[in-house]
Amino acid sequence: MDTNILVIGSGISGLTYAIKMAEQNPDIEITMISKNNLLESNTRYAQGGIAVVSNFKKDSFEKHVEDTLIAGAGQCDEEVVKFVVEEGHDRLQELIEWGAQFDVKSNELHLTKEGGHSEKRIVHHKDKTGLEIQKSLIKKIKTFANISLLENHTLVDLITDHHSGSEYKRCYGAYVISNLEQEIIKISAQITVLSTGGAGQLFSHSTNPKNATGDGLGAAYRAKVYMEGLPYVQFHPTALYPKVNGNTFLISEAVRGEGALLKSLAGERFMLKRHEKAELAPRDIVARSIAEMINQSGDDYVLLDCSSISEKAFLNQFPTIRENCKKVGINPPKDPIPVIPAAHYFCGGIRVNHYGESQLKGLYAIGECSYTGLHGANRLASNSLLESLVFSHRAALDSIEQMKKNLPPQDFYTHLPDWKGEHYISNKKIDAIVKLKKQLQNLMTTKVGIFKTSMGLLEAEATLKNIFLETQEIYRQNKLTLGVCELRNMVSVAYLMIKQSQGLKENIGVFYNQDYVD
Repeated sequence: MDTNILVIGSGISGLTYAIKMAEQNPDIEITMISKNNLLESNTRYAQGGIAVVSNFKKDSFEKHVEDTLIAGAGQCDEEVVKFVVEEGHDRLQELIEWGAQFDVKSNELHLTKEGGHSEKRIVHHKDKTGLEIQKSLIKKIKTFANISLLENHTLVDLITDHHSGSEYKRCYGAYVISNLEQEIIKISAQITVLSTGGAGQLFSHSTNPKNATGDGLGAAYRAKVYMEGLPYVQFHPTALYPKVNGNTFLISEAVRGEGALLKSLAGERFMLKRHEKAELAPRDIVARSIAEMINQSGDDYVLLDCSSISEKAFLNQFPTIRENCKKVGINPPKDPIPVIPAAHYFCGGIRVNHYGESQLKGLYAIGECSYTGLHGANRLASNSLLESLVFSHRAALDSIEQMKKNLPPQDFYTHLPDWKGEHYISNKKIDAIVKLKKQLQNLMTTKVGIFKTSMGLLEAEATLKNIFLETQEIYRQNKLTLGVCELRNMVSVAYLMIKQSQGLKENIGVFYNQDYVD
């Protein structure tokens, strides 16, 4: 396949970028790859909302900037924080114009408050904001004739000079695999955009969907693209302890924003001793506090007491949470919700400039797979969808300019090599892939999770080497399948995370090495 623009990933970042490119350039071809169906992305699972200053009587850009910088623990790029916060208002209005609906009260946007925020500024659609945004963007994207959608396809590798033998020092598209037929397709493109999300599936408990296996990060690593901040993995403090249909379900921070309290099984409200903002302290502090309480007590979870929220208010604002809790026999707000921390968001990723372009020309990264400098060492709640909107807009503007410049000739793209290698894979190998994936998840959870030690990181590196060698053997000797692709990417990201974690010599933001505690 040949296309002008290749967008890999169909969450808020990829969809917004594609819409903007299609609006500005009706003559160019845009191909969008979705790993599952279009609706299935990390965006879909975002409950809380978008942090945007909209009540200028009480709130201000300056306050939002300050809250972001404090959460980021001195590691944010202040210039990026400033323009993202200031441009967010216009990007939100565009989203509303495209059909996204948000909760309104007295003819004004209804705003909620989340941890680390000094004011109410979270724009939301009940407790399923991401799903509302995803649906409205999908509806919009289907109105463009020049956007081709390729569902159930997964990124394998980026096409670079390594494949083409040229010296343009660019990205020329990607090899992708059909999830159903397990066939590899070469897609050449003048501009390639990664909007592939994070890698939450590296851990045993993650609020991310099962497809969050770090595909963009793994492919970028193999293409020698610079990555930064991978040790800064944010664990959401409150995930529902029993899994729902095999998935870890998120209990939004907005529940605590409305007055829910964290308590041990013995009834102690432990957050009062940990931080002046108690339950609404920054996420890293709340997540560590819960993990410490679980370790100290030997209990499997702590409780989120929602009894201060009326049944009517809870049902009105958190219908999805209530519905999922009831699936496992819990009836909030009457019943307390058993919760544990779970891997939630990658603050690090592919290093990009102020327009979302990586160091490899023609390759952009937007959304969770990128490192823009906005989040620093810890993301402020609900700043992720905001970042996606702003950087998708900026990446589209920059791509339009790049398309006007001297790019490699069109026939160059058509002569890029096909993927090589077709081998049989046995059921025995498939079993080995499942086993290795679980082994990797256990390793990352115990050695590279919320709490780390220097010795634990060394042990993790040694164990990962064995997993890597087994993965390489399967990769070299068998036909490439989706399972092999995912495992290969997860191993790549795990290695980078471990090595970058070893390089950090102090505790910052969400990074916490127990050896560095006074």
